[in-house]
Amino acid sequence: MRVLRCCMGLRRTCLVWPILCVLLVGAALTALLPPAEDRGGVDVLGVLRRTSPQRENPAQVDPAERDQKFTIIIQTYNRTDILLKLLNHYQAVPHLQQILIVWNNIGEPAPQKLWNSLGPHPVPVVFKEQKSNLMRNRLQLFPDITDAVLMLDDDTLISVPDISFAFSVLKQFPDQIVGFVPRKHVSAPGGVYSYGSFELQDPETGGGDKYSMVLIGAAFFHRRYLQLFQNQPPAVHALVDETQNCDDIALNFVVSLYLRKHVKSIGSFSKPSGVFVKPVDLRNLEKEASSGYQGMWHRPEHLLQRSYCLNKLTQIYGFMPLTFSNMMVSQFGFPSYANHKSRG
Repeated sequence: MRVLRCCMGLRRTCLVWPILCVLLVGAALTALLPPAEDRGGVDVLGVLRRTSPQRENPAQVDPAERDQKFTIIIQTYNRTDILLKLLNHYQAVPHLQQILIVWNNIGEPAPQKLWNSLGPHPVPVVFKEQKSNLMRNRLQLFPDITDAVLMLDDDTLISVPDISFAFSVLKQFPDQIVGFVPRKHVSAPGGVYSYGSFELQDPETGGGDKYSMVLIGAAFFHRRYLQLFQNQPPAVHALVDETQNCDDIALNFVVSLYLRKHVKSIGSFSKPSGVFVKPVDLRNLEKEASSGYQGMWHRPEHLLQRSYCLNKLTQIYGFMPLTFSNMMVSQFGFPSYANHKSRG
């Protein structure tokens, strides 16, 4: 019995000392906290905001991070509800430096305060209010953006793995548009061009299709092309303003012209303006917008305008610089897909 009591006493002693140590450490850490009056009235969200690293200028880019991160640019008009959904979704994207919103709702204040009230956010969101509702507003060279730009339409949701994979592809093709929506120009008799969709057929039976453009409503490209677009002939800007369309076609022309001049050609052919990445999960949220506002691609004249722009741009530059490609990059090899048809 004496031996049993002795063992029980030793067990109690072994339990007491760790508990005392935990209490002493807790008391020491509590003493390091600021006085209660300094913390009064601050909820958990406030503490998170205060402890989260904040820059004086959230759009400022560290030069050391310029090649490792990218900026998302979204131009929006009358779709605030789905915009907030997109902003929430893209907060989880790795290597994202900032999200820049080109706010085209003229006369209506941007929802910056509303967005900030929903914080804290790991990725800063900057609203750029515009003076006019122009399609080409999104192609401005905004200050303090990264070299890599991911441009997205305000109704397009792309999965995080798709974005991360496309960003890795951009590093292999840094001078081209790397995106998810390919299109093509179709030659007609008399030197006239029409705008065509892209159909990805079964490579084993149909041989696949070719594309000559990658639309920038869901694409990566280098920031230099924003500046180059601004340097284009006034007739190019006037065409985009006249149609409120075709800025993406114009940028493919800009990239093609740059590649012809500055990048080594493949044999006797110039590099195509874009590289097509097959998306796994790309969704259109337009039907979820409470405003009911529909995109331009619903307009009956949309495809006619696109063909008109192709011919007008060819006239402005004096020739057709776009070249074809049949290359598709996929996370899962080259599976058989049929009829890759979508809007735009």
